[in-house]
Amino acid sequence: MLLDASVRILLAYLLGSVVGSLVLGRLRGVDIRTQGSGNAGGTNALRTQGLRFALPVVVIDVGKGWLAAAYLPSVALPGLGAATHASWLPVVCGAAATIGHVYPVFHGFRGGKGAATLVGVVAALAPAALPLMLLVWLAVVMVLGYVGLATMIAACALPLVLLTVGAVPRGPLLLFALAMAAFIVFTHRSNIARLRAGTEPRARRLWLLRPRR
Repeated sequence: MLLDASVRILLAYLLGSVVGSLVLGRLRGVDIRTQGSGNAGGTNALRTQGLRFALPVVVIDVGKGWLAAAYLPSVALPGLGAATHASWLPVVCGAAATIGHVYPVFHGFRGGKGAATLVGVVAALAPAALPLMLLVWLAVVMVLGYVGLATMIAACALPLVLLTVGAVPRGPLLLFALAMAAFIVFTHRSNIARLRAGTEPRARRLWLLRPRR
């Protein structure tokens, strides 16, 4: 049982290490870690490469989070068979995929900030929580215009959102949400530094409540 779980968690990490912007960037000879904010996530992909590049990046990064949490814990694997573990395994696989996105073994342990992959994990583990989480994100962006800040606040709101929708298994999901909230804040530490310095860019197309001149 322990070997089976360990293999699945490792596979979830390796799946998370397939970073959409870096895989697709290699196909066009671009490493977006050398452009814009230097982050390998969807926001920097959009700002530096445009929508046609960023959209499949987001699909990959969200999709791998969903696969890691919804599919890997129970799929039959050669030599292992189908898993019959307790409810904690999808949660741990989801966390492993998110960590893999931030520290990808295939890309020198320099990946994105984990938000898109976390969205995919939440979609798999607690789909009823996802609309509320996205609503929090959108509200912050509309009012303040900061994508990074909105992402951190949405992640920190996740434990409360899970309680609101009554997601189960309650214990493992709450532990996961608290750990991922802290992790997402940590991965956005450069955004925090820019916010404090007043240099964080705003998403003006989404900042609908900005002051009018």
